[in-house]
Amino acid sequence: MQNNGADIMKQRELRTDRGQWFCTTRWSLVVRANHGSDGKQAAAAMQSLCETYWLPLYSYVRCRGYSTDDAQDLTQEFFARLLTKNSMATADPRCGKFRSFLLATLKNFLCDEWDKSRALKRGGAHYLCPLEFEDGERIYKLEPTNNVSPEHIYERRWALTLLTKVMSTLEQEYSLSGKAELFADLRPCLVGERTAQPYATMADALDVTESAVKSMVHRLRSRYRTLLRKEISETVAAEDEVDEELSYLFEILSRK
Repeated sequence: MQNNGADIMKQRELRTDRGQWFCTTRWSLVVRANHGSDGKQAAAAMQSLCETYWLPLYSYVRCRGYSTDDAQDLTQEFFARLLTKNSMATADPRCGKFRSFLLATLKNFLCDEWDKSRALKRGGAHYLCPLEFEDGERIYKLEPTNNVSPEHIYERRWALTLLTKVMSTLEQEYSLSGKAELFADLRPCLVGERTAQPYATMADALDVTESAVKSMVHRLRSRYRTLLRKEISETVAAEDEVDEELSYLFEILSRK
């Protein structure tokens, strides 16, 4: 009975934590900024989101046929305008997913502002959000762009960027707790089929039992799932959209 009670308490705490996510997500902070909330918090939230989404958007622009230089200028100018005062006037919780809002806004920007942006001298935009374009172009060139729509490139890069960010956060957590080497050993277990994981070999290398390795891997995967759900929750309007977005993420990655 005690164990059941503990499980119930744990579930309540988890539900409470998830509820708090949707009170203070980056997307909600950005939306609230249009109704007189703390502009500084919203600006910080927006910049954090831009750091995650600039590469998918840059990949979209490149796939639309713009040159490297033009795509860099357009992406930088797009974010510069997005980060300025009153630029989020069209943001609405009913827009749902942040990635959908961003892509629609970018499409409008490319249609309405291309001529003006083209007139800017290179380096003349307001660089409020430093972007690593050299890395971005290298990554873009790895994308299979033949017979693939710019929208698919955008969504695929969004999915990969999100997973990379979650993996980096998890790695940092292990490093801060003095378990960087353990993370490196267990990391392969986050990909592939569970039945294919060499638990016995890992147990020998770590000088622990196979059962202990399975427990460590279980905790690793559990934390990874938690971080992934939280990252997704930052960019949707409601909790019931997290599972939908999570399923869509893996669907995107499974497409050829």
